[in-house]
Amino acid sequence: MRIVALLFIVFILASLASALYYLVRDKGQSDRTVKMLTVRVALSLGLFVLLMGGYYFGIIPQSGLR
Repeated sequence: MRIVALLFIVFILASLASALYYLVRDKGQSDRTVKMLTVRVALSLGLFVLLMGGYYFGIIPQSGLR
């Protein structure tokens, strides 16, 4: 579970970095920045749901991951 959460965080940061790249490169003329930020939000929500589901089903104990 820890590795999956870390992969989600890496993909979230990669999406954020690519949105910044598209913002600078396209100078706001295309919608690629908005698409990448949408991907980031979707990944963040997916990570939240994954963590809440893991806690609900007992994969993540109350003391946290060790």
